[in-house]
Amino acid sequence: MEPITTPCRHCGTLLVDSFCDLGMSPLANSYIEPENLDRRESFYPLHAYVCSNCLLVQLAEFESPEFIFSDYAYFSSFSTSWLEHARVYVEAMIGRFSFDGSSKVLEIASNDGYLLQNFVAAKVPVLGIEPAANVAVVARERGIDTQVGFFGAELAQTLADSGRTFDLIIGNNVLAHVPNLNDFVAGMAIALAEDGIITMEFPHLLQLMLHNQFDTIYHEHFSYFSFLTVSAVFVRHGLKMFDVDQLPTHGGSLRIYACHAGDTTHAETPRVAALRQTETEAGLHTLDGYVSFGEQVRATKRALLMFLIEAKEAGRSIAAYGAPAKGNTLLNYCGVGTDFIDFTVDRSPHKQNRSLPGTHIPIHEPDHIRAAKPDFLLILPWNLRDEVMSDMAYISEWGGKFVLPIPTVSVVP
Repeated sequence: MEPITTPCRHCGTLLVDSFCDLGMSPLANSYIEPENLDRRESFYPLHAYVCSNCLLVQLAEFESPEFIFSDYAYFSSFSTSWLEHARVYVEAMIGRFSFDGSSKVLEIASNDGYLLQNFVAAKVPVLGIEPAANVAVVARERGIDTQVGFFGAELAQTLADSGRTFDLIIGNNVLAHVPNLNDFVAGMAIALAEDGIITMEFPHLLQLMLHNQFDTIYHEHFSYFSFLTVSAVFVRHGLKMFDVDQLPTHGGSLRIYACHAGDTTHAETPRVAALRQTETEAGLHTLDGYVSFGEQVRATKRALLMFLIEAKEAGRSIAAYGAPAKGNTLLNYCGVGTDFIDFTVDRSPHKQNRSLPGTHIPIHEPDHIRAAKPDFLLILPWNLRDEVMSDMAYISEWGGKFVLPIPTVSVVP
C-alpha cells in the first residue's frame, strides 16, 4: 500500500497502515435541502489509518473544521437520554469536586447549552465555546454565556490573559472532532486553573473494535482514541490522567479526568492502571492489534445487504429511524438508498424535510412511521436503541419489527 501524504496529527509519522477503508463518503452531517437534490455532492475518502509510531487511529483531513462545523445540524437537546446523561454528570461533578458560585466552568463545543444549563441552574458560572453560530444562538436564548469560535491555544491564551482560567474544562464528543490535536490539548493546559480538572468524553476505540462500531467513523471524527493513546497526547502537553470512567454512551465511551502534571491534589485512581492493562491485553499497545479490523467490517456490510435484499424480495417495506452521522456512514458504505429504505424519521426539526447525504433518503417527522406502517424499522442511532424502541413500541400493532445493524444484523420483535 502506498503511503498517503498525511502525517500523524500527534507525532508526525507518515500514515501508512490501514485500519478501516469505508470507501468514498459525503460529509456525514451535510443534509440536503429539497431544491439541491439534483446538484453535485462532494464525496471524500473515508479511510482510517493507524499510526505505526504512536498508534493513534485517524482520518486524513479533507475539509476544514470551519467548513464542517460553522453551520451545524446537530442539536444535543433532541435526545432525552443525552439530556439525562448531562444532568447526571453535572450532579456528579458538583458532588465530587464541590463546584459552586466561586468556580468557573468552561465547556468546549457546548452546542445548544444542553449541559451547561444544569450548572447555571446550580448557580455555577459558565462559559461555552461553540463553533456553530446557529447552535450558539439557541444556547444564548437559554441565558448561557456562549462565545462563537474554535478552541485552541490562541483562544485559550486570550482567555487566560483576561484573567479567565477554569476550575473545570468539559469536552463531550469534541476531542475526536479536532484536526489540530496538539493545539487543542495545549489550549486546555493554558486555560486550566492551577488545581483545575479536565473531563473529556469520547467513543472508546476498544469498544468500537470489540463491537464492530465502524459506523462511528466519519469525516467529522478526525481521531479515534484508546486510553493508551489519549494519555500520551495529554502527557506531551504537561497534563496527566488521574481517573477514567467507562460509560455506555455511544456504544461505549470513556470519560477521562486530567489535571496539570505537577498537581498533587488529585490522586490517581486504580481505574487508570486497570484500563491500561485491559487495553494492553487486547493488543492495543502494538500495531498488530489493529490490522484485522477491516475484514469484520466487510462481513457486516455483506450481512446487512443480504438481510435487506431478502426482505425486499419477500415484499416487505423498510423504513429507518434517525438521521445520525453514524447512519450516513453505514448507508453510504453499504450502498443502501431508497431502493431499500423508503424513508427515515428524526425528532429534530433541523433535519426534517431534508434528505440524507449521498443516499438521498427523505427525512420525515416521527409520526410518519404510524402513517406508513413499515414492516421493518432500521434503527440507525443504535446507541439509543432503548429510547427509540420505547418511543416506537406501537409498530407492534401492525406486526412491525426493529432491526439493529450493529454489532451484527439482528431483528427485534
